[in-house]
Amino acid sequence: MNEKDFEGFMNGFIAELGDDPSRPGLERTPARVWESMHYLTRGYREDLNELMAGATFADPSRDLVMVRDIAFNSICEHHVLPFFGTVTVGYIPNGSLIGLSKIARVVDHFACRLQVQERMTAQIADTLVDVLNPRALAVTVTAKHLCMAVRGVSKQDSNAVTFAWRGQWSDDEAGRGEFLAGIGLR
Repeated sequence: MNEKDFEGFMNGFIAELGDDPSRPGLERTPARVWESMHYLTRGYREDLNELMAGATFADPSRDLVMVRDIAFNSICEHHVLPFFGTVTVGYIPNGSLIGLSKIARVVDHFACRLQVQERMTAQIADTLVDVLNPRALAVTVTAKHLCMAVRGVSKQDSNAVTFAWRGQWSDDEAGRGEFLAGIGLR
């Protein structure tokens, strides 16, 4: 669908909701929605390989590396409503490190599309494992979903929390405990 067709669709949608799409406050709304949705779904149009080029470098570090509270915004694929929160990534290096800003870029790459939190958590973990080959890696995502807060059950104070465990932490309760303590969950 091109932008002009989308604007026609949005004008019809606004009218269906019971408002006048030609009134001053709404006349540019279809173009704004078009621009907003393309920005919020830019992850579809990014090249992940280009994004991760030169992301890692050799280093003998063997201790836990953690990046906490990486803010993100995404869109629930079921209701096309926002969900937002934070991502924390921890890993045990295996001969290389990753530039910390690259971790945030991976988060944005997968958050900026129609998404479910569970899949996004796994996609972030799997990508970082592929790029970094760590001994262990964990990702946790904590998010507030507007589809839960403003419609349906209307639970404004609820958060969804998801985890992905890779490498040694797939089976290692002690390692998981170290990560969970680092994010204040133990």
